[in-house]
Amino acid sequence: QVQFVESGGGLVQPGGSLRLSCAASTAISRRYTMAWHRQAPGKERDFVAATSWSSGRTYYADSVKGRFTISRNNAKNTVYLQMVSLKPEDTAVYYCAADPSGNTYASASYYRRSTYNSWGQGTQVTVSS
Repeated sequence: QVQFVESGGGLVQPGGSLRLSCAASTAISRRYTMAWHRQAPGKERDFVAATSWSSGRTYYADSVKGRFTISRNNAKNTVYLQMVSLKPEDTAVYYCAADPSGNTYASASYYRRSTYNSWGQGTQVTVSS
């Protein structure tokens, strides 16, 4: 089974930037839908962003639109989350997630945690002065 490992988290000041990476343990098809979710202390895990080869689209939570960008390098089997203008409320553990089916869904499904069946262990992002 493919495993995913996140990296790039850390402590950053408000207004700062970070780039998270999610590397697959083996080569994966570009048909995988890849996503990022996050979980703040005491809260549920929430959708952040997704990229789908089958739909040709990217999807973002309203709270990160215009600040976060999801991208992928298929040759490196890696997905990235570029985060700029970070806010204290972005503090969370960030998880990489994958849907290997290659299916195309109605837009709402890309935001659902249940769409993804493979998860990384997470990387901590702390935004604080």
